[in-house]
Amino acid sequence: MGKSNGSILHQQKTFSDVDYAGRRLENREFVQCEFIDCDFSRSDLRDNNFEDCHFRQCNFSIVTLDGAGFRDAHFTGCKMLGVDFTQCNRFMFSFSFYECILDYSTFLGTRLRKTLFHNCSLKEVDFSEADLTCADFKNSDLTMARFSKTILEKADFRMAQNFGIDPEFNKMKKAKFSAFNLSGLLYKYNLNIEYK
Repeated sequence: MGKSNGSILHQQKTFSDVDYAGRRLENREFVQCEFIDCDFSRSDLRDNNFEDCHFRQCNFSIVTLDGAGFRDAHFTGCKMLGVDFTQCNRFMFSFSFYECILDYSTFLGTRLRKTLFHNCSLKEVDFSEADLTCADFKNSDLTMARFSKTILEKADFRMAQNFGIDPEFNKMKKAKFSAFNLSGLLYKYNLNIEYK
């Protein structure tokens, strides 16, 4: 453990089964750290930085992220209900999500280029005005997720499920879809589409 710019620096450490629930972490910088089965629910992570960190089976539900930075942060099997990612530091903002539950979270107006959402639950997530260029939603459930004025150019929805996206109100040039989920682009017309 060292100090970096007045904050406590943790490098290449593993944190396992740590209960941060409802607590405030202050002046911390984590670089190449791994968090396993940690509970961050209702915790206050404002102004802390996480760079090239891996989070496995952690709970981030209703966490406060004012000014928190995440650069190359990888989340696997994490529960992240109602997280407001708009509060994060925009200069340290890159993620990948695998098998995570992100229901009711918001990415309103954020830059998520090339972000991976694989096997995730994204129910009622707000992606309005976000830049999701080249994002990949492989095997993710987008039930009632909001896309409005969202940049979805080259985004991959071929294996995504339950989305409803209006092409008139989103930028979608070269976005990828499969023939079996095109109904998600036509939902507002209330068509009965059958696949034989």
